[in-house]
Amino acid sequence: MGSLSPQISAVMPAFNEEGNLERCVVRLAHTLHARTSAYEIIVVDDGSQDGTAVLLERLRGTYPALRIVHHQVNRGYGAAIRSGFKAARYTWVFMMDSDNQFDPADIDRLLARSEQADIVTGYRRRRRDPLARRLNAWAFFTLVSLLFGRLARDVNCAFKLIRRDLLMNVELTCDGALINTELFVLARRRGARIIEVPVEHYPRTEGRQTGANPKVVIRAFKELLAFRAAREKELKKAA
Repeated sequence: MGSLSPQISAVMPAFNEEGNLERCVVRLAHTLHARTSAYEIIVVDDGSQDGTAVLLERLRGTYPALRIVHHQVNRGYGAAIRSGFKAARYTWVFMMDSDNQFDPADIDRLLARSEQADIVTGYRRRRRDPLARRLNAWAFFTLVSLLFGRLARDVNCAFKLIRRDLLMNVELTCDGALINTELFVLARRRGARIIEVPVEHYPRTEGRQTGANPKVVIRAFKELLAFRAAREKELKKAA
């Protein structure tokens, strides 16, 4: 393992994940307890309308390392990630979705490379999402590559280990799904060391995916074009 007894803040966004959260938190807590000298699990409830909030309060009674950040309304995936990053207190920030499509124990693969990196990012060895979502992702990241060059093999893979001091020195602004693209663009600009490792991906068995929702897709493309325009403006100003 790359880091001996690391200290980790795990950040998980959650929107209407009542059917997934308990299993996800329990598995993650057991994983981190066995691998860290200190840890916290920060779940950002992004305006859920199901029983997510009540479930989290119950889990907090059993898992004192669980911290809860509530958004009164649904602000978007990127906004939830940013709130979690802001709340993180430990040396490493581990980012994972709360839908049980990843095995928390795969963090071993990230930790094994952490001494050589500022970001260790997973890529899904085989993506287990519906065809529509995979097609949307292909179209989106083809455009990302055209606009920004290669950032990573699987930019949106929600399984990343990031140095907190790097996060403190990049200004993330995206509220939607573009947050991962923004992170990589800004990190590379700072010369961050990024290592990619394969991780397993599993089908969702509870709840609804929002990644293929037309509103989410349109928002992502709008954010992408706005982000590109802002970067071009910065380059012209610096020239």
